[in-house]
Amino acid sequence: MLKGSPGHRRFTNRRHARAAGFFGLGAVSGLILASSLLTNEHSEPAAPPASLEQPEQPLPGGTSLPEIPGTGVLREGDSGHGVYELQVRLLQIPQLYDGGAIDGRFDTEVRQAVARFQKRFGIRGDETGVYGDNTRYALMLRTK
Repeated sequence: MLKGSPGHRRFTNRRHARAAGFFGLGAVSGLILASSLLTNEHSEPAAPPASLEQPEQPLPGGTSLPEIPGTGVLREGDSGHGVYELQVRLLQIPQLYDGGAIDGRFDTEVRQAVARFQKRFGIRGDETGVYGDNTRYALMLRTK
């Protein structure tokens, strides 16, 4: 067949369709395999501990917040990974914690930054300067 003839185009289109079908089948097979590896039909889903549950507030657009293990209410004097995550998020909002340390220690500077955040965004329900559920929810919506 000559290139450009109707028969050539028909053959080429079939070849492309077969290749697309082959790769599409591979993608579907991969998704099915991944799904079967991630689910276990014999176990009941475990309920998260009360300390990890999300606040009872609806999220805009149906989005959900990622759960960060080990982060309950944080206040001055606390330390650890949860405080480190808080410091990273606080730095993402201009003029809140500019130049603040990322050392995992909830000191006076972190407490003041949390209080500024609460005031600036009208966060209620948590003690001023304390990183509770409502403050965490609001900060997570505004940062990465």
